[in-house]
Amino acid sequence: MKILLTGRHGQVGYELERSLQGLGTVVALERSRLDLSDLDQLRAVIRAEQPQLIVNPAAYTAVDKAESEPALAYRINAEAPALMAEEARRLGAALVHYSTDYVFPGNEATARAEGDATGPINVYGASKLAGEQAIAAVGIPHLIFRTSWVYGMRGKNFLLTMLRLAREREELRIVDDQHGAPTWSRTVADSTALVLAQARAGGPDWWRQHGGLYHLSSQGQTTWFGFTQAILEEAGIACRLQPIATADYPLPAPRPQYSVLSSAKLTRQLCQLPHWRAALRLCLSG
Repeated sequence: MKILLTGRHGQVGYELERSLQGLGTVVALERSRLDLSDLDQLRAVIRAEQPQLIVNPAAYTAVDKAESEPALAYRINAEAPALMAEEARRLGAALVHYSTDYVFPGNEATARAEGDATGPINVYGASKLAGEQAIAAVGIPHLIFRTSWVYGMRGKNFLLTMLRLAREREELRIVDDQHGAPTWSRTVADSTALVLAQARAGGPDWWRQHGGLYHLSSQGQTTWFGFTQAILEEAGIACRLQPIATADYPLPAPRPQYSVLSSAKLTRQLCQLPHWRAALRLCLSG
């Protein structure tokens, strides 16, 4: 099986290139060779490579910047996945795509299931939801994994920012009224590979029975403040932490107050997921 992987140098793309190796021949491309904002290039690459599977972790993820660049956010997060789905249909291929907890408004303190009503409150979340809907509308074999608060030991993410700031400053002020589940990029990649191994063994019937939308997020929940506490404890860094409210740290894009995802469907049907604290410990130990 030939697998076309986007976003090779991103947090999840980097891990996927390793995790997918046993499933087929992985053609992993970075943005310089496959820029999702260039739809003509995207179409040309897919037609040249003719993959049996497209795996798309690449995305526009600058949540605040998206408020001032909505057209670019939609092109990368909605129009590009739609084109991938259309080209996959032309090739008879399947598509794996990643979305976000930010498709929900976060106004209820209950873990969200796949069938719950969406209602993004920022451009980023709206653009990701549009991408989900576009893929589903094409009707190809697909998997869409919504995940949350993704971090890892490369790229730009909350974990690396906190490690850097805690070494530079005596005190950090961290938001303590937004709730979610930090999810290690390797958890996302390894879980994807486990599911795709089942798909390869099951053939077309597997996609008909199990394809669709899943939440792929670590077990448990915390706040950004609680996540920071855990990061510093696991890393052995001493730094004073001051909890603050979202209102004390205004940003261009509003954030959901409660964006915990229920991954019960995925864990019941396809694979188990770790608790967020256990995954963080593994991430920082290695």
